[in-house]
Amino acid sequence: MIVRTLLAAIVAGLIAGVFMTGAQELRVTPLILHAEQFEGEAPATTEQPTGQPGAAQPAAEGHDQHSSLKAVSPLGAVLDALSPITPAYAHEGEHEEGGIMFGLSRFSGTLMANLVTGSGFGLLLAGVSLVIGYPITLRNGALWGACGWLAVHMLPAIGLPPELPGFPAAELGDRQAWWLATVALSAVGLYLVVLREEIVAKVVGLALIAAPHVYGAPQPLDISSNVPAVLGAEFAVAALATTLAFWIVLGVVSGFVNERFARAN
Repeated sequence: MIVRTLLAAIVAGLIAGVFMTGAQELRVTPLILHAEQFEGEAPATTEQPTGQPGAAQPAAEGHDQHSSLKAVSPLGAVLDALSPITPAYAHEGEHEEGGIMFGLSRFSGTLMANLVTGSGFGLLLAGVSLVIGYPITLRNGALWGACGWLAVHMLPAIGLPPELPGFPAAELGDRQAWWLATVALSAVGLYLVVLREEIVAKVVGLALIAAPHVYGAPQPLDISSNVPAVLGAEFAVAALATTLAFWIVLGVVSGFVNERFARAN
């Protein structure tokens, strides 16, 4: 049974990864390409581009916090791989033809990353279902997907919304630590709220969900950016909507494949 469940998770993850890539190409990637046009632009009062690596930066402390221009640590690379929307951010160092890694195009690199992350999230969802003894079926697959989206994307986005290249951000390590804590507390809180019937458990679950937001997410010292705020808001909505669709597809397909495997035996 465990092998079938894990196999179903991988199949569902691959399907959801392909779906995610198509959705990104339609809505998310065009916004990122648009935002990249604003990177490196000089403010009206200076002739020196302050957003480009190697350029003189009068406000170095503020601009150093732009996450899209910073080097990524090994821990950061692992954490970045957890997010289905992250591969589209990999714009730095691209050639004019659009290669982002190993000579692959942006689309090919995003597809590969989404297949890996889709399978990973599928296995994570299946592992949780096995641990708590609540199998994923076609009937509850959408609920599983919605809870995964809430824990990994929506609830953390209240404090750290999806950001475009060139947008200001706090220190990478601080954001990663807050994001990990928020995901963990949100997952436990959702379990208590959704699956436990005791009133005390539901209250504790709500408290766990609220805790990281009461503490507060790390914020940048300098919030200035050449990227229009309306473009950032549009990107955040598109990214969250795309990941919601990804998780719903992942949950529903996982439930469908699980039931097909069960009927085959």
